[in-house]
Amino acid sequence: MRVRGRAALAAALIAVASAAQALLGGAPADAAPRGAERPPRVPAKAWILVDARDGDVLASRAAARPRLVASTTKLMTAYVVLKELPLRRVVRAAPYRATPGESLLELRPRQRISVRDLLYGLILRSGNDAAHALAVAAAGSERRFVALMNRYAAALGLSDTHYANPIGLDERGNHSSPRDLAALARWLLRNRAFARMARARRAVLRSVRPRRRIETTNRLLEMVPWATGVKTGHTWGAGWSLVASGRRKGVELIAVALGAPSEEARYTASLALLEHGFAQYRRRVPVRAGRALAEPPIRYTGGSLPLRAPRTIAVGVRRGQRLQVRVRAPREVEGPIRRGARLGRATVLVDGRPAGSVPLLAARSIPAPGAFDRARDLVSRHPAPVAGGAFVILMVAMLLALRMRRSSDRRQCHLGRS
Repeated sequence: MRVRGRAALAAALIAVASAAQALLGGAPADAAPRGAERPPRVPAKAWILVDARDGDVLASRAAARPRLVASTTKLMTAYVVLKELPLRRVVRAAPYRATPGESLLELRPRQRISVRDLLYGLILRSGNDAAHALAVAAAGSERRFVALMNRYAAALGLSDTHYANPIGLDERGNHSSPRDLAALARWLLRNRAFARMARARRAVLRSVRPRRRIETTNRLLEMVPWATGVKTGHTWGAGWSLVASGRRKGVELIAVALGAPSEEARYTASLALLEHGFAQYRRRVPVRAGRALAEPPIRYTGGSLPLRAPRTIAVGVRRGQRLQVRVRAPREVEGPIRRGARLGRATVLVDGRPAGSVPLLAARSIPAPGAFDRARDLVSRHPAPVAGGAFVILMVAMLLALRMRRSSDRRQCHLGRS
């Protein structure tokens, strides 16, 4: 019943978006890859679709134009906090004066709570009080924290971005663009802790008493099983916005839709963009679990040692992209080696850029070589010098034996005369 309910909800939202497109005329794309299908008409004022692996833009409209971005501002708040504070640190929530209608985690002034739980409240519930508490905990004040946000934005090359608060309230000087938000989301999704938060539908705040359970405001996570995040946003000035991500066919895509006319439209806009993007990819499996990708020879004992991949790597490849597997492994191995030891790495490249990697593990154990193995190896590797050395040793031994024999004969002769 729940699956049917999600499908019905998705269908209803798509119908609403279609109606909005008919009413508003939709938004044509400014840019799309050459040879690719044209993207759908999106009911948002500015948007972009990118490949999360390399940042390639698959489609966009007004993607570099700065706009009010509402609570998607909190993505930079999270980025700074992840750089400045450990997740396990427990802080006291700074007092926050909220205006009616603000999204809150409902923190009590001076309440003790972990940075981890505040980040879950920031991403899942979009809590403005959580953003304020994190800013004060990381920098001592909102003003100093905003200065950090702008320094990090400059370091990341977000040229369309400037912050005036860590929350996303409509304020002069607080703006970004779909291009910059997609780039920031790419950086954040590389952080495992953030990626877990972004794709979570619910979470338990463990550091508060009694423990609290919260649920995400991102309904896209309920609409499709492959959605992986990221952040919702809405103010009267910014409209309805969503930074969305999803993983299918071995690739993760990021869609940013800003200025949608309704809550439903931001979801269907993002869903349509992501579906359009995934349609351009074909799933390839260049590395399979258990497959031997290298077999270096074994010194002394002979034979070879298979080096196997412990897990499968699947990647999405667009038309015209080149897929490669680069294997780095020793040219020769020598015991003792235990089974499962890491002896190399395989990296999957799409158009020369890494798309995944896996270590290479020894398929079996190899004992240490014995003296006979070493001698045999020496002979097989250097037959001429070994033969020459053996001949010299033999000649020396024969000369010594001849000398000893002559000495013995002389001694016997001397004893006979006496």
